[in-house]
Amino acid sequence: MIKETEKKKFDSTFVKETMALTFSFRRQEVVDIEPLVTVLRDRWPALFFKDEICREFYRITNIDLMVTFQSSLEKFTPALMKYYRKKKEPAGSELTALLAPLDDQVSDIMDLRKRVALEGLPLVLKEESGCLFRKCLETDAEEIYTRNVKIGILTVLEDDVAVRKSLPTVINIAIILEETVVLEDIKDLPSAVAYLFGLLYATNMEYPKDLSYTFEVIQKVFVELDAQSCSSRALSLRRKLYELLR
Repeated sequence: MIKETEKKKFDSTFVKETMALTFSFRRQEVVDIEPLVTVLRDRWPALFFKDEICREFYRITNIDLMVTFQSSLEKFTPALMKYYRKKKEPAGSELTALLAPLDDQVSDIMDLRKRVALEGLPLVLKEESGCLFRKCLETDAEEIYTRNVKIGILTVLEDDVAVRKSLPTVINIAIILEETVVLEDIKDLPSAVAYLFGLLYATNMEYPKDLSYTFEVIQKVFVELDAQSCSSRALSLRRKLYELLR
């Protein structure tokens, strides 16, 4: 299968069927041996393909990752916007700066709201948003932004010094695991968050301690996985969101 995935036009049906047939063997290897991401990618390159991330997640949880996550994000984004604005953060705060472009945006407003909804989660959960959501310019060296990063989403922005925009053009969105870019050319931030979450399950990686509440909310509120047991912080946010949805 490795040789097949190295082809420019590989047989997607063959890869899909082979990944399904080898699931039990692969899962045992991932859980028992806990290989590094680079080793795992060499052994199972298809595991880091977009479609296979979703299929592997379904094999593990019996949940349609992308449909469930995107549907929940659609539902909770209006409530999150209300909640963020009610926080009444001081001028200059990260949350205030995050919300500012919403007042000027006239097109693609729903896409922007979803992005803000996700980037604001760590902030309202008293965690560091910058630890998960990272940004760089297309002219920056990649290794500067992957160094010492165990888990992260990197948004690459157009380096346009001639034009100052409130929302710079996004060139690429990539996922970093263990200092390595494992997936790129992702269409938007919500998809990147979903793929990252799926990869954490596929690779059996633990949530980072400094982002544990953020990933707990993604898991239990957005993906509805083991939702019956929540920490007090995640439960409090979930209750507030449902109150704001009424």
